Amino acid sequence: MRLSRYFLPVLKETPSEAQIASHRLMLRAGMVKQQAAGIYSWLPLGQKVLRRIEQIVHEEQQRAGHIPVLMPTLQSADLWRESGRYDAYGDELLRITDRHKRDMLYGPTNEEMITDIFRSNVNSYKDLPLTLYHIQWKFRDEMRPRFGVMRGREFLMKDGYNFDLTKEDALHAYNRHLVSYLRTYERMGLQAIPMRADSGPIGGDDTHEFLVLADTGESEVFYDSEITDLRFGDREIDYDSVEQCQAVLEEFTSRYARTDETHDEAVFAKVPEERRRTARGIEVGQIFYFGTKYSEPMGATVVGPDGQRTPVHMGSHGIGVSRLVGAIIEANHDDKGIIWPEGVTPFHVGIVNLKQGDASVDSACEALYRELTAKGFEVLYDDRDERAGAKFATMDLIGLPWRITVGPRGLQNNKVELTSRRSGESEEISPADAMARLEKIYQPVFDAAK
Repeated sequence: MRLSRYFLPVLKETPSEAQIASHRLMLRAGMVKQQAAGIYSWLPLGQKVLRRIEQIVHEEQQRAGHIPVLMPTLQSADLWRESGRYDAYGDELLRITDRHKRDMLYGPTNEEMITDIFRSNVNSYKDLPLTLYHIQWKFRDEMRPRFGVMRGREFLMKDGYNFDLTKEDALHAYNRHLVSYLRTYERMGLQAIPMRADSGPIGGDDTHEFLVLADTGESEVFYDSEITDLRFGDREIDYDSVEQCQAVLEEFTSRYARTDETHDEAVFAKVPEERRRTARGIEVGQIFYFGTKYSEPMGATVVGPDGQRTPVHMGSHGIGVSRLVGAIIEANHDDKGIIWPEGVTPFHVGIVNLKQGDASVDSACEALYRELTAKGFEVLYDDRDERAGAKFATMDLIGLPWRITVGPRGLQNNKVELTSRRSGESEEISPADAMARLEKIYQPVFDAAK
């Protein structure tokens, strides 16, 4: 992708309406444009990050054995009346009447619809366990949408739903989701801590939120500092193994970590004082087990081994895909702009041509662009006829993890400059060595996607 032909409407001034870093930087970097309160168009750079995150979520869901579907954004109110939530959900539910006077709603979540799909197609316990998920736009009519994509009204979300014969089976599905979420967030360069949470309008007693620690987080959180030392890493897990998934759950939830809604000062006091921490957190996902809350009123039953019909046990599991874009920026930025982790960056590397029009520099940049692209890298080549300072400022603002700078002086010695956006450190090396270094850096990212 050549910057001279790309659509990247960066802003020099910070928009006055942006209150937090992620909102300011997303607007300045030309990632989004607000269309109405809490509703955004995703411009090319933002859309690339959104799709990168979405792809990681898909890969980890399917690695765990979950099956993708796609449900519509509009839902019939009749399904929600069956579950009892149509009137109970509150004003955040956008209720709509179509031209035939049928009551509809713009879905904030999909428990009712997925239960209807299940009851229409699954009849026997032999078809269980089953977990279906989708990534789809949702709408919640927030009274005060704010913080950009962090608390918008329209948002992209992964929501998955498990169907199991027994509570024990459903709790294994819960644990399986926790494991897959830990992998998902770490691939994005985030540490998302599972914290005991409140179930809200979804319902159920077993639930954990995944929170990224950040000063701008909406939730106050209380935790044992030991939990921040935990990493899932590249360990291999058999998702069918109850023991392995339970062990991961115990490892990551045995230490105190709760949101303000479930905080218990008496229990927290038992944590050694030097390890007690209070901070702010950004919620990026949540998992629930709610048993037969929806299957009983909606008739989602299967014939069990004894020949009797029984309601299935269910859970739902969400990841805020569009919210994650903001959360990642909140955790990865400086005064110059965004610093993307390698796993979610819109482009793996940027090439800066210091002397556009110079035959040797143009040729070297074209060769790097061509060879890196052939190796599977997505490259943003700044081939604009701009001064060097403006090119560097753009690259710093949009936050690509690595930059290759090509100029006539360095090329005389067959050297280019490879710069890390995170550390700011630069190294003069040959073009071939720069490509080899990038291959080594990104190999874990490419491997994780397999």
